[in-house]
Amino acid sequence: MTHRGWTCLLLLLALAPPPAPAGEFAKQVVVAQEGHAADVGRDVLRAGGNAVDAAVATAMALAVTHPAAGNIGGGGFLVAFLAGTREVITIDFREKAPGKSFERMYLDADGHLLPHHRAGPRAAGVPGTVRGLALAVERYGSKPWGELVRPAARLAREGFPVSETLARSLNAQLQPAPKDRPPRDAEDLGDDPDRLADFADSVAAFARADRDPWRAGDLLKQPDLARTLDRLAAAGPDDFYRGATARLIVAHNARHGGLIDLDDLASYRAVARPPIHSTFRGVDLYGMGPPSSGGIVVALALNILERYDLKADGPASPRTLHRVTEAMRRAYFIRATELADPDFVAIPTERLVSQAFADDLARTIRDDGATPGAALAPFPVLGAEGSHTTHLSTVDAAGNAVALTYTLEEGYGSKSVVAGAGFLMNNEMGDFNLIPGRTDAAGRIGTVPNRIAPGRRMLSSMAPTIAVKDGSVVLVTGSPGGRTIPNTVLWVVLNRLEFGLGPAESVTASRTHHAWFPDVLHLEGDRWPAATVAALRGLGHRVRTGGIQGDAHTIVVRPADGRRVGVPDPRRRTAAAAGD
Repeated sequence: MTHRGWTCLLLLLALAPPPAPAGEFAKQVVVAQEGHAADVGRDVLRAGGNAVDAAVATAMALAVTHPAAGNIGGGGFLVAFLAGTREVITIDFREKAPGKSFERMYLDADGHLLPHHRAGPRAAGVPGTVRGLALAVERYGSKPWGELVRPAARLAREGFPVSETLARSLNAQLQPAPKDRPPRDAEDLGDDPDRLADFADSVAAFARADRDPWRAGDLLKQPDLARTLDRLAAAGPDDFYRGATARLIVAHNARHGGLIDLDDLASYRAVARPPIHSTFRGVDLYGMGPPSSGGIVVALALNILERYDLKADGPASPRTLHRVTEAMRRAYFIRATELADPDFVAIPTERLVSQAFADDLARTIRDDGATPGAALAPFPVLGAEGSHTTHLSTVDAAGNAVALTYTLEEGYGSKSVVAGAGFLMNNEMGDFNLIPGRTDAAGRIGTVPNRIAPGRRMLSSMAPTIAVKDGSVVLVTGSPGGRTIPNTVLWVVLNRLEFGLGPAESVTASRTHHAWFPDVLHLEGDRWPAATVAALRGLGHRVRTGGIQGDAHTIVVRPADGRRVGVPDPRRRTAAAAGD
């Protein structure tokens, strides 16, 4: 790396959060958002389970200990490397639109979004988590399904001490919002105003019995959820889709205006799909294909960036940041215009991840100026009218690895707990393009491929990713963060494979984000040098600084000694690595 590159590297690390509490393990490791859940996964590995078993058990436990995003009422994606055959498999358990859904179901007669359309059962897609995790165990696990679910049931029944972070979160959710709060509509792209407090069943599930505020160390017990998990452990996933739990879901929807019925649940299937495969600097990268956009967006951006010597300039130089931004801009334009549920829309995957396509896009990038987002679109982009997911990574002693990202969509999903079942439903219907035909500078996308249709899976940004070199896993990563997810993963990959940062530094280094629209370059944090910001603005970028981006719980396997380095992202305080 040049002197300039080293200077930029030191700058990037100075901007970053404190080093992650990375842990080194000789055999196996689980990294997840919450410590009790990570311990469950570690215990499964100790009992002889493989990486898939550990991922499933951890995910089920997160449904108890991380209610903002861990779930059995949502959906997601799993990418796994099978060391014995060197095969990479991916499982799509994204939610689906109910059979009674229709394209303009969230719009009023004038075409405006209905107030608070992101809350309540009507906001939910048909959940896929239970089917997806069960399919993973059936095909690739080594432990019985019930053995992997019972630790979560025990946590729900016996309770666990809440962290300071969870206590604050629950207290905020259980506090009624101001009566004069504005409705969430097309002009509102910010924080969700809806809360658990809006739903009596949610208050009953998550409030203290005496209704006092939660304090760190208080024991959170969830008896209805424990009974649901007990049924799932004993009867298998069919309970959720055809049995007692299914009937509770349908009754809840019928009572509160939701659309999910027994046919929707009984017909839901998780799907094994081909992985997205690309290479970067001689390393094989595997991600999730549509209806997740993450795999293609990350692959396309890396294909473009491989044409530059980013390392020579360093990760925080204006030229590197400009080039990365232009790659992001183009990858996200492709996301908006070509990606959707492949069961409904033909996706030209081979073309989109080809080197020839990256060449064509790279030729449109100028080092002396930013490309306006509207210049990429073959249709009008209108002026602007005035997320919570979780990721876990596992690697076992045999070298099997899993990257699993799943979500309720926003924090606590629809905010609506299924009465008698104890779990939250997602609000994933909002990931469709809700206003057909309206793509605007504020970030609303109205393109055709991702509009609501019965049975369709909504487009996702989740990007669970595994990197393999010489037949062995070297990196497992992913992140929450809505549309920022692919760019968070992109930076983790670049930091490790391009800039050669250490495991912890690859995760903690500051990140950037551009999503085509809004046509804004976000620089994480608020300590960027004025000269860097000025240089980027001089190139034509609209720059904003501040906030935090993502939560990339990552495992790095060192090729020299095979040690597993588990790196919980320090941007959230409750993450943990557990292993041996």
